[in-house]
Amino acid sequence: MGSYDALLVVSFGGPEKPDDVMPFLENVVRGRDVPRERLLEVEAHYQRFGGVSPINQQCRDLIAAVEPTVDLPVYWGNRNWHPYLEDTLRRMAADGVKRAAAFVTSAYSSYSACRQYLDDIALARAAVEGAPEVVKLPHYYDRPGFVAAMVDHTREALERLPAEHRDGARLVFTAHSVPISMAATSGPDGGAYEAQLRRAAELVVTGLGGDRGWDLVWQSRSGPPHVPWLEPDVCDHLRGLGAPAVVLVPIGFVSDHMEVVYDLDVEAADLAREIGLPLARAATVGTHPSFVAVVGELLAEPEPPACPPGCCPAPPRRRAHG
Repeated sequence: MGSYDALLVVSFGGPEKPDDVMPFLENVVRGRDVPRERLLEVEAHYQRFGGVSPINQQCRDLIAAVEPTVDLPVYWGNRNWHPYLEDTLRRMAADGVKRAAAFVTSAYSSYSACRQYLDDIALARAAVEGAPEVVKLPHYYDRPGFVAAMVDHTREALERLPAEHRDGARLVFTAHSVPISMAATSGPDGGAYEAQLRRAAELVVTGLGGDRGWDLVWQSRSGPPHVPWLEPDVCDHLRGLGAPAVVLVPIGFVSDHMEVVYDLDVEAADLAREIGLPLARAATVGTHPSFVAVVGELLAEPEPPACPPGCCPAPPRRRAHG
């Protein structure tokens, strides 16, 4: 495991009881011009599931799967909810950890998917005396283990469709929408977020045999309405799809957290039933053994170079006029 003496799993975080939901959402959108109505709408999504996001348990499950495969103590810290990164780094410092590798539960390049995690790690380290050095492991969207897990799960979803629709079913890959300005500046040269997602989708399609039609669409938009975000939205896309059946493949996510189970398993599934479109949803990589193995592979590789200072900058803040 090279020069690391711990592994730090870094994730987004999520509420674990009803009273957590609004404080969690306020953490997520702090400093952004998100309308209160949108927060209340998203709060209702969480309350529909008892005020509990699946993401924290899925992090626990991932850690339980990874721990036997790495010869390092494994810690866990979140950006937006308990266990917070700062608290975890304080515990790591007390345990004598000097240098940790960070595995982030986001596989792609963009401000919100990468740079913001780096910034939050830096802020947490600055707040903790004797905090360990933390090195973020590389993106893994095109790693064979990530791709193999998505191929298996997509194939399983195809098998859940009625037999007469499987051959003609279209694959619709989904990822979290981001502001167009953020997508344009993602990665060292711009455009990396979309390019990486398309590459991951292409690899999955190739793994399935390479002869199936597919699209990349977006979900879970959360910003102010006057800011342009990546489109089309998954539900808008399904309305005009014109295919006999569809498999939704949440290629942009590593676990079945709230945005997957609500936006795809509720909203998109309800729409598909309404318009008579047979639909199955592929699972995310989760704790698939091939994906779990990716963590150890990344740890065993030479230390990755640091991101250039201008890589994935924060998007400009814009406010509505009038």
